[in-house]
Amino acid sequence: MNWPHPAPAPRRTLSLPGLLGLLACLLVALASVAPARAEEGVDAATMREQPLLLTDALGLLEDPQSRYSLDDVRSPELAGRFEGGRPPANALALGFTRSTFWLRVALRNPGDEPIRRMLEVSNPRVSFVDAYLPDGQGGYRAVLTGSDRPFDTRAYPNRHFVFPLLLAPGETQVVYLRVASKSGLLVPLKLWEEAAFHVAERADYAVQAWYFGIATAMILFNLLLFAVLRDRTYLFYVAFVSLTVLALASKNGLAPESPWDALLMNSNEAYYSSVSLALVGMLLFTRRMLQIPESLPRADRLVLALVVVYLLTPALYWMALPMFSKAAMMLNLATAVLIVGIAVVCAFRRQRTAYFFIVAFALLIIGATGTILRAMGLLPSNLFTVDGVQLGSVMEMMLLAFALADRYNVMRRERARMTDELLSAQQQLVETLQQSERVLEQRVAERTEELQVLNRRLEALSLTDGLTGIPNRRHFDVMLVQAWGHAQRNGSPLALAVMDVDWFKLYNDHYGHPAGDACLQQVAQALSATLCRSSDLVARYGGEEFVFLAQDTGVEGALELARRVSEAMETLQLPHERSPLGRVTLSIGVAAMVPQPGELAELLLQRADAALYEAKRGGRNQVVADG
Repeated sequence: MNWPHPAPAPRRTLSLPGLLGLLACLLVALASVAPARAEEGVDAATMREQPLLLTDALGLLEDPQSRYSLDDVRSPELAGRFEGGRPPANALALGFTRSTFWLRVALRNPGDEPIRRMLEVSNPRVSFVDAYLPDGQGGYRAVLTGSDRPFDTRAYPNRHFVFPLLLAPGETQVVYLRVASKSGLLVPLKLWEEAAFHVAERADYAVQAWYFGIATAMILFNLLLFAVLRDRTYLFYVAFVSLTVLALASKNGLAPESPWDALLMNSNEAYYSSVSLALVGMLLFTRRMLQIPESLPRADRLVLALVVVYLLTPALYWMALPMFSKAAMMLNLATAVLIVGIAVVCAFRRQRTAYFFIVAFALLIIGATGTILRAMGLLPSNLFTVDGVQLGSVMEMMLLAFALADRYNVMRRERARMTDELLSAQQQLVETLQQSERVLEQRVAERTEELQVLNRRLEALSLTDGLTGIPNRRHFDVMLVQAWGHAQRNGSPLALAVMDVDWFKLYNDHYGHPAGDACLQQVAQALSATLCRSSDLVARYGGEEFVFLAQDTGVEGALELARRVSEAMETLQLPHERSPLGRVTLSIGVAAMVPQPGELAELLLQRADAALYEAKRGGRNQVVADG
């Protein structure tokens, strides 16, 4: 019997959706394998001198409401929600978050001898670190610690959070960590062999002692320089370095080990506050070192504003740090950029100090920037991002020491140059005396003429108001006496108007003194432009009072000039929110008289002042004539 041949199978091709589906299945399979491998446990027996990084072996569970307990996360419902499979890294960077996170890691001892290990969270800035460690009887013991808790809550006295572990032969221990932070949450989790940990611990504290020893030496040295030279630049530098040391001590968890002191200095609030104060010192030192008020007055206003902001921020940190921590990081970074920018501008202007300043502070700022970006989870944890501020700070101290040495050398060369010039001048003077007494007399005459020119310039400056640029009261007093005598001799009228800016104190209180100064300048310009006769005198009498003196002018002419002044102020339209009129106005009192024999010029001033009083009493913004 012949069996029919089976029909050939239809040819199949793998379409694009099929490829994508296959790839998705593969990724799911890989994701399921990684947690399974993590659950097998990390071999804790084979390690020696170097620590074992546990980031890729962690299971991670986010607790947004901070409500899970240990029993909750060990329950079947939540135990399967731990996420693993992360690539190897120096630290688990979770960024700025208000969530609490549970970490789970399994450690096993495949050997036949018990082993001691040290589990370390090597970031002293984690606010809350709750460790749940197997107690050897099937349960767990809790160690509740963190930077915002007293130092005596720590399982091991160290600036980091260290938990000693004992693994029996063949035992696998599952450790749970519950972590949360008021700032950036960064968890570098390491496992150490006990002896290796103690070696690394001694080396770590030696590095810290080395840094703080250098800082202390620089502080004392610059204090000595300040005591000798009386230059406040050194005092600002001492303040900056001292506050930086305080900030780094808080950052590195190096507060005293008494519970209250540690809680106060090691907390994230204390760290952020000390950073703000350190930046205050840095801004003030920068302002002094680079002579910002003289070279960059606009930037100086911004620097002073930042000083005020940083003086206020500690109060915000102690009230609600989680709300402001990320903004604080960005503000600190922006301040660093501003300082470097100012230094670059000063360097372009060939300010010698700026060259040293740029190099010294650029290293410090680069280190601080690396630390900030590490806290934000944008850079990995390594020597430069963990201790970048300290490394940069040391380099900054050394470079500024070179800057001080350079400054001393420049001063010494300048003294030598001045001495040479003095000797040369003396020799030249002797030769000049020998050659010609007439030339000497001519030069003396030239110098005398120059001094007379300078004296005339000084006299002009003494008669000019420094704020508005118009004649001051001293100039007015002289001109009033002269004009009074002229009018008395000729029997001609002399007019005087006393003007007062209305509600100027309210203007100053509302807009501030800089705005008040600008207002007075614009009023003075308007008066000068309106009263432009060569015989007229416009002067600032004092504060917000102005006067104008018009010769050969009677009451009607003076009133007309005063009205023109009022119209000029109306045209100017200077805003004044605290004035009932909504703008800056003038009250003007006018007096005119023909001086009689025996009368003094003060009489005219008294009459004009009385008219001004009537103008104010009548509601301001008006012109009143005496009599």
